[in-house]
Amino acid sequence: MYTKQPKKLLILNILDVLRKYTDEDHRLSQKKIADILKNEYDMKADRKAIRRNLLNLMDCGYDIEYSETIRNVPVRDKQTGEVLRDSKTGKPIMEENELWSDFYLKREFTDGELRLLIDGLLFSKHIPYSQCKELVEKLEGLSNIYFKSRVRYIATLPEDKTDNKQLFYNIDILDEAINKNRKVSFEYVEYLTDKKLHSKKREDGSVREYIITPYQMVAKEGKYYLICNYDKYDDVSNYRIDRIRNIKILDEKGKPFRELKWSGHQNLDLAEYMKEHVYMYSSENVHVKFRIVKPMITDVIDMFGKDVVFSDEDETHVTVTTKTNERAMEQFAKNFAPDVEVLKPESMREKLREELERAAEVYRR
Repeated sequence: MYTKQPKKLLILNILDVLRKYTDEDHRLSQKKIADILKNEYDMKADRKAIRRNLLNLMDCGYDIEYSETIRNVPVRDKQTGEVLRDSKTGKPIMEENELWSDFYLKREFTDGELRLLIDGLLFSKHIPYSQCKELVEKLEGLSNIYFKSRVRYIATLPEDKTDNKQLFYNIDILDEAINKNRKVSFEYVEYLTDKKLHSKKREDGSVREYIITPYQMVAKEGKYYLICNYDKYDDVSNYRIDRIRNIKILDEKGKPFRELKWSGHQNLDLAEYMKEHVYMYSSENVHVKFRIVKPMITDVIDMFGKDVVFSDEDETHVTVTTKTNERAMEQFAKNFAPDVEVLKPESMREKLREELERAAEVYRR
């Protein structure tokens, strides 16, 4: 129970009651609000005070819904409180009175929207376990006591999410660097056989420092990536943000994206970039033509988008033409072989043939 509070907090407590106990399916009368205020906040308030504060909240912009009914009530003498009666019939004099009830606070997020956000957190692999749990609890707080989120599943989630607790700090620093057009330096970590993260090292054993120009942060396949330029080269690289450690903003200005040879002297088109980098590999983009079985059409559109061109369709197969990342296409073809056959470029077809032959040889041993 709350400690006794001053009357000036009444309006805040009423708002708190609406947030905790109401939605479109759970509404409160003024009497019920008064009961909750008395039992949980140790605060007494009559209906007139509650209605006045509800009106004040609505005037302040809070979206509070209610139902309004008209009823006939006896007129009472303002001094004595006695019911006034008709001098001829002796019946009580009646007047119409507005009754407000069924109050509830309309919410910025529906329960379905909150569940969608929570599910996105639960299935993400780039957010550390403890921070994921905290974020879910914060999202829960945006609804009321009736909200049945899936937070109970947090306890059963495998703790194989990222171990790098610097994720949100990394995001803040990268956001600042992008806004200020500054380069950043960091260490990049990887798992070794001890199942712990270790900073990548040079051949001499020293920790390797990465200096990059950051351009954009994106989420892909449950992971958070940084699109950037590695300072030594003139192309675009992608790094897992949860694998970045000890990041620092440098004083040096970043390298403009359109000045990179790979960019074609154009600004970064994020939608196009994501479509062409289905696996977030860093390599050249190429025009490819490949043959698929027709049940894979949905997978192809999901992976490469609707800009693909279909041709040479028969009862079982169809040819696909698109422009995409070279390594991503190779990986896609290997993942779905033999239902995907690369036709062009010939160099990619030959490379895949050799790799698949080596793979088949491994299983013949």
